[in-house]
Amino acid sequence: MTLEEVVGNNTTEKKMKTVSHALEELLVAAQRQGCLTVGVYESAKLMNTEPDSVVLCVLATDEEDEDDIALQIHFTLIQAFCCDVDINILRVSGMKRLAQVLGESTDSDARDLHCILVTNPHVDRLRCQALEEVGSYCEESRCKNEWVPSLSLQER
Repeated sequence: MTLEEVVGNNTTEKKMKTVSHALEELLVAAQRQGCLTVGVYESAKLMNTEPDSVVLCVLATDEEDEDDIALQIHFTLIQAFCCDVDINILRVSGMKRLAQVLGESTDSDARDLHCILVTNPHVDRLRCQALEEVGSYCEESRCKNEWVPSLSLQER
C-alpha cells in the first residue's frame, strides 16, 4: 500500500463520518421543523405534487432489503425522478441507526424509513451547515460520476 492510498483512505473515512454526522443532524432538525416526509408512497406523492420543495432524498436499505424487487423498482424510479429534477440523492445503509436518529421503533409496525425526503427547511445556521455538507458530498460524488452516493450510518 502506498502513502497516497493510506492518506487517501484516512481522508475518505473522515469525510464519510463528517457527512454521516451532518445527515443525522439534518434529519433531526428537519423532523423538528416538520420538513421531513417518510415512506416510499408518501415521498412519491410529494415529489409528484411539489418537486421544487424537496432538497434531499434519502434511500435507506440494509442487506436484507437488497432482494426486495418491488423496493428496488421504487428506488430506481425515485432515483430517475430525482436526477431529472436535480434533487440530491443519498443511499444509506444502517436502518437501525436511522430509526434511532428519528426516534422510531424498529418493530414491524413502525413507519417505512426506506425513503425520506427533506423539504425546504427554514433552517438556522447550524442546520444550514449540515444541509450544505450533505449537498456538497452529493455534488462531489456526481463529479466523480457516482450519481447516487452511498453512506453507512454507524451504530453508536
